[in-house]
Parts: sequence; structure tokens; C-alpha cells
Amino acid sequence: MTDSTTRALRLGTRRSKLAMAQSGQVAEAVRELTGRPVELVEITTYGDTSREHLAQIGGSGVFVSALRDALLSGEIDFAVHSLKDLPTAQPETLTLAAIPVREDPRDALIARDGLTFEQLTADEDRVARIGTGSPRRMAQLNAWARSLGRRVETVPIRGNIDTRIGFVEKGELDAVVLAAAGLTRIGRIDEATQLLSPDVILPAPGQGALAIECAAVNVDLIARLAELDDPDTRAAVTAERSLLAALEAGCSAPVGALADLQADEQAVTELHLRGVVGTTDGSTLVQLSTTGHVPASPDDVSTPLNMGHELAAEMLAKGAAGLMGERAL
Repeated sequence: MTDSTTRALRLGTRRSKLAMAQSGQVAEAVRELTGRPVELVEITTYGDTSREHLAQIGGSGVFVSALRDALLSGEIDFAVHSLKDLPTAQPETLTLAAIPVREDPRDALIARDGLTFEQLTADEDRVARIGTGSPRRMAQLNAWARSLGRRVETVPIRGNIDTRIGFVEKGELDAVVLAAAGLTRIGRIDEATQLLSPDVILPAPGQGALAIECAAVNVDLIARLAELDDPDTRAAVTAERSLLAALEAGCSAPVGALADLQADEQAVTELHLRGVVGTTDGSTLVQLSTTGHVPASPDDVSTPLNMGHELAAEMLAKGAAGLMGERAL
């Protein structure tokens, strides 16, 4: 009979190359932490099998439900998600045991001929076709082009990283925009022709961060996995997701957010939160920011939560609700 402290831990993951890569990295960290073997359990989600655009099938939360069902049934011991895929409402039956150190949260452009966005839009005789499945990216890319006195055509696309980059390689699109973190995790960040500054393109709330989730009853495992948690990352993404939740917007809404930790010579002292909501054609953006103190302890989530709520209230007062289309109920 296998001892419960020595049997392999079962890590639930989506089957995509990116999901397998980031889950493999977490598995290695958990092996080192616990001294126990970790086996990957591949789970197919509705979001992986549907070919519809994310906004039509409920946003990126469709990548999560099958993994959560496996957690609650005891089929797996813990799951690894891209944090930006998680709905903002956390079920009481599940616990976010750890949010490890965040990878680069920025978006990355992969364009033909090694071009930057500014170079793509400089050709007055050609409207650049840029692929993305994200209304958030569409809104900000179109607004950026407008600010340059140009326009682009944003083309809705689905598919894994290889498929998306393939659209550029085959000449079907001039560029695609992907998360820099995903490219880094599968070793393809060198293919990015430009890392997009948050000053022009704010990422999705939680982008670049991973979430390690357990059933709430699995208290011993939760306590061990908590050692992989990064308090600074958790504070930042808590503020970003609080903004998203307070806007009552789902994962597929055109909402960008990024919380930066501001440091003086001695320590990290402030949290700077920026948020944006826009129409997908880029004609109207509501973009605001706020600054608050970094939580005194990892258990104190009130400051980042309040920052998100307060910034959302300001954005709603500036007309953000009318820019998001159908708000999540």
C-alpha cells in the first residue's frame, strides 16, 4: 500500500504545449519542495475543443472548469492555470494555494520582416492586418494606430502559439500579438519583434502569472504549496483582478490592468495600478491609474482589493460600462 506522503502528486493541466511547459516547470518546483514525485494529468477543456471565439463561449474561464471538476472529484491533487484564465470569483471549495513569481506581463508583437508596430503602420498604401483573439488587445492596438494617425485591421484568430505565429509565417497576417510570458515559457521569446510597453498596451489582469489551485479540504498540501507563493506578485494580481471584478467584466472583456511595485532604495513601498477599458475599434478608451501602499504582510489583501474597487468606480464614473458591451452578470 502506497504511503499518502510518498505517492506521486497528480498535477492537472491542459494539453497545449504552453500549458504542459508551464505545468512542467511547476511540477519540478513541487518535486524539489516536497521530495515527492509529481505526475502530469492531461485534461481537455471546452475551451480547447471549441473553435468559436472566446468572447462567444464565455471568455477564457472555459479553460478552467474541467480542471476544477477534476480537483473536486479527487482525480487530481492540484492544478496549474494561467491566472488570467481564472474567473475573479473564487469558489469556497477551492483555494489558490500559490501564485509564484510572475513572468514578464507584457504583450509581444511577432511581425513580418522583423517590423515594429510603428513600422507596420508607417506604410500609407497598406493597412496592416494584426491577428488577436482578444477584444482588449483589439481596443488598444486600434487606439495606438489612431494616435499615430494610422489604422490597422485587427483580425480575430484562435489556436495555439504555433498556429498563430504560422499566420504570419504563411503571409496571411502581417503580425500577431501574444503574451510575452507564454513565448518565454516555450522558448520562443526571441521571435518577438517588439515587446509592447504597458504605456501603450496594458496586459490582461493577471497576465504572466500562474495560479496553483487545490481543493480547500487538502489543507496539508495547501500549506506546502504556499511556500511557492510570491507575496509581491499576489498583491499585484489581486489589485488587477479586483479591478476586473468591480467592473463586473469577464475574462474576455476589453479590460487591461497592470499593477507595478514601486521601490525606493531600501524596499518596495508602493503599488501603482493602471486600468483601461475601450471599444474594440479603439475610438474611445477610459484609462486611469491609482497608487497605494504595499501590504504590510502577505495575508493583508485589503489594500490591493480596495485599490481595484476604487479605480473601477472612477472608471465607471468616466463611462467605462458603456464601452464593454454586455457586462457579465
